[in-house]
Amino acid sequence: MIVFDLLCSDGHRFEGWFGSSDDFAKQRERGLLTCPECGSASVEKAPMAPAVSAKGNKTAARPGATGEAVAQSSPMASGPLPPEIVKAMQTLAKVQADALKDSTWVGDNFAEKSRAMHYGETDSKSIHGQATAAQAKELADEGIAIAPLPFPVAPPEDLN
Repeated sequence: MIVFDLLCSDGHRFEGWFGSSDDFAKQRERGLLTCPECGSASVEKAPMAPAVSAKGNKTAARPGATGEAVAQSSPMASGPLPPEIVKAMQTLAKVQADALKDSTWVGDNFAEKSRAMHYGETDSKSIHGQATAAQAKELADEGIAIAPLPFPVAPPEDLN
């Protein structure tokens, strides 16, 4: 994955993760990139400093910092999450689980089933499944209300 700093036309800076530079370009061309703050679709790569990794097993130090100061101030990726983040994630997971209790898994047929319900070809009911980014954009362009789930959902056949 590649992380790019992005900048919208209103000057809001945010981060985007992409499989490649090509992925960024393709998503931008298709209008899939929007600013999370203002919703602007005019998004460009922001200038970034190159990432230079430390040699071997050495820790990169700031000028004038002692090894102890670096160790104390560097965040640990494997450290515990703050309790408020854990609580928020647990709440989101519970809300999602409650919402999916009465929902039917439709797998890759999500776009097709959503359209059929929207256009009155089948009865409306709560469904969840998988759609590509292009399918999701097409559904939104047609005025079909959809929403991504905050946490991935395993297909029923993949559950124990």
